[in-house]
Amino acid sequence: MIQFLTQMSAIAQIGTFFLIWLLLWMPIAIPLLIRFKWHPFAPFTPAQKLPLLATLYPIAPLLLWGFAALHQHSFEVYGWRGQPQFFLAIAFGLVIASGGLGLLFGLQYWRGWVQWQTALNSAWVQAMPLSFGIGLWVSATEEFVFRGFLFNQWVTVLPFWGAAIAASLIFALLHLLWDRQDTVPQLPGLWLMGMVLVLARWANDGALGLAIGLHAGWVGGMISLDTAGILSTRDRAPTWFIGIRQQPLAGVGGIVLLLLTAGLIGALARLG
Repeated sequence: MIQFLTQMSAIAQIGTFFLIWLLLWMPIAIPLLIRFKWHPFAPFTPAQKLPLLATLYPIAPLLLWGFAALHQHSFEVYGWRGQPQFFLAIAFGLVIASGGLGLLFGLQYWRGWVQWQTALNSAWVQAMPLSFGIGLWVSATEEFVFRGFLFNQWVTVLPFWGAAIAASLIFALLHLLWDRQDTVPQLPGLWLMGMVLVLARWANDGALGLAIGLHAGWVGGMISLDTAGILSTRDRAPTWFIGIRQQPLAGVGGIVLLLLTAGLIGALARLG
């Protein structure tokens, strides 16, 4: 059986990984879905999504460890590094991503498209630790799966950027499982985000530290802003810039932010 699994094609191993992940999760997920009275194809509310993620994502590192052991590789093959530089790269990514969000929403505030609720400053500060903690956990898991395992599999059968395109496409499409209405307008942005994160892994010499930090900064920053409700969009705000349904990845502003981040990463990589 082990020999059969190791001799499977890259695409077959990708399918096997996600199938096993789903099968291991189902005994936990089904009781939760029944408790939530969830109907098939209905979008998940934030209160439903967090418990589901909390049971789904812890399975992934164990499964990745199993796949690495199956191929007699160390866990580092997926981009994990235990050196201090790995964690410094995470911190650096957090700074870049948080700064980028600050510039994006600062521009919107300057243009009068959003209003900053100063009375909620304390609520925003209180929301930050948990928001960025969730962001780090979610982002680390997704980076090991998509920019780690999935990209590694694709790059065995496709050129580097072909593998990046394929892994980023799967990354974007799987977001449809949680909410189609909000996700469909974001699909191009999610795909581009995946490409930028592949670039971050390349610039980080194959380690995932920078990619995790960037991803966590974007996710944690948005969670903290949404949780505190500190920003409110004005009626005159252009949807084409701020994003459909106020989703940055569904607007020009978020796309430009990703492109600028990619440019910064490329420039830093050239500087060494």
